[in-house]
Amino acid sequence: MARFIFITGGVVSSLGKGLASAALGALLQARGFSVRLRKLDPYLNVDPGTMSPFEHGEVFVTDDGAETDLDLGHYERFTGVAARKTDSVSSGRIYSNVLEKERRGDYLGKTIQVIPHVTNEIKDFIAIGEDEVDFMLCEIGGTVGDIEGLPFFEAIRQFAQDKARGQCIFMHLTLLPFIKASGELKTKPTQHSVKELRSIGLAPDLLVCRSEGPIPQKERDKLALFCNVRPDAVIAAQDLSSIYDAPLAYHREGLDQAVLDAFEISPAPRPILDRWEDVSDRVHNSDGEVRIAIVGKYTQLEDAYKSIAEALTHGGMANRVKVKAEWIDAEIFEREDCVPHLEPYHAIIVPGGFGERGTEGKIKAAEFARTRNVPYLGICLGMQMAVIEAARHLTDMTDAGSEEFDHEAGKKRFTPVVYHLKEWVQGNAKVERAVDDDKGGTMRLGAYDAVLAEGSRVAEIYGTTNIDERHRHRYEVDIRYKKQLEEKGLTFSGMSPDGRLPEIVEIKDHPWFIGVQFHPELKSKPFEPHPLFRDFIRAAKENSRLV
Repeated sequence: MARFIFITGGVVSSLGKGLASAALGALLQARGFSVRLRKLDPYLNVDPGTMSPFEHGEVFVTDDGAETDLDLGHYERFTGVAARKTDSVSSGRIYSNVLEKERRGDYLGKTIQVIPHVTNEIKDFIAIGEDEVDFMLCEIGGTVGDIEGLPFFEAIRQFAQDKARGQCIFMHLTLLPFIKASGELKTKPTQHSVKELRSIGLAPDLLVCRSEGPIPQKERDKLALFCNVRPDAVIAAQDLSSIYDAPLAYHREGLDQAVLDAFEISPAPRPILDRWEDVSDRVHNSDGEVRIAIVGKYTQLEDAYKSIAEALTHGGMANRVKVKAEWIDAEIFEREDCVPHLEPYHAIIVPGGFGERGTEGKIKAAEFARTRNVPYLGICLGMQMAVIEAARHLTDMTDAGSEEFDHEAGKKRFTPVVYHLKEWVQGNAKVERAVDDDKGGTMRLGAYDAVLAEGSRVAEIYGTTNIDERHRHRYEVDIRYKKQLEEKGLTFSGMSPDGRLPEIVEIKDHPWFIGVQFHPELKSKPFEPHPLFRDFIRAAKENSRLV
């Protein structure tokens, strides 16, 4: 039977609850416990799949096809535990489930209310798989006091009451602001946050306090007194130069020990932190630097490409180099020559995206990389743009385009090198989609197998010819043009098992030019860098010595 840790936040958002949860999960693993992490989000969207990256950052996709919050990426990267559909839920999903049951008559004519029907639905979600692990960590999105979060706070209060004493604890993350004018670290916002938490029936067992520097003992004692926690349960969360220092930093502060003490687990297993000591060493001790250009369309918010940024860091760690990734708006290349913008970089990534804006700029970035022998990694839309670029400039298909941008063929004639995917095989079933279907959850989502060509570069990189990777797209490269493109040097080196869907393209006589239809960044971890990112940074490192 799992022990439950509920992580809440107060004072302001974006304090790092997801990172704190992930680091705690890693520390509990280091002590020999099994863990699973979950995110409960109060927003009314059913999932983040239809939310703009400018609003919410990237959408993290699980093996089983769930579109989730980016915090699940932190959970996976720090623990190595693959997230599932049952690890992410929103108010929208909860209310949708409740209303579906009401329409079916499952409630036998009762009046449907937040308590007990909505809170029961939340509690049922929390309890899924509780017999599978030693610890279940559940992060509640938003901050205490948010009106939309109240059903979740009430649900975890009830859940803790339903369980045996000592089976649930509460960890509250707050901010300790430093007032320069007075030279003081202020505890009052945390006190008010805890007061708000207690007013809805929750009392924290641990306080994790974000601060710019160390917390003096005087302030720790004050927090312990006024927030009714033990002094050793007041944990400092100082600003770090790398997120991968978090497990070691929290361990030094005693977070994992405070959690075990709260559960009265004694004697506590000794932690084995070799993995994180090696990760920290690789982060801080590099042998050089490579500059990577990320040519995208959501460049104003770095969280839109969070997993790509982290996967690049992992690739740098594997090669003992620091990766300096810089975001470039693809639209710039539709107005200006891309050459002076891209020449300073050792490698180029064109990531995924939706819609026509910026696509011509991405095509120019792919052309620059192909013709200048600069390492290139195209991901999802980035692969499609590389294929369109090759079709336009290496074959006679000068009007090559994508159905995603050129829906009305009667208004604009083009060769549909990329088309809307209307059916595909998932497991043993055929999936069908139409252009005018609802947008949420209707893409090719989750892990799919791919077969790599013998002797191809990607087969060498992966060390196998059979892989599975996560997808999130509704448009595909059309294999009708495969022969024409391969005759000009663009090899289709990875295909779906039935041979119908291109998964990877590469140029053999290029230092490093690979496009993938899937999202390899979603499976990269600091202690297990994804093979493609590891080799991509190796190629960038080699190119840095040539330029």
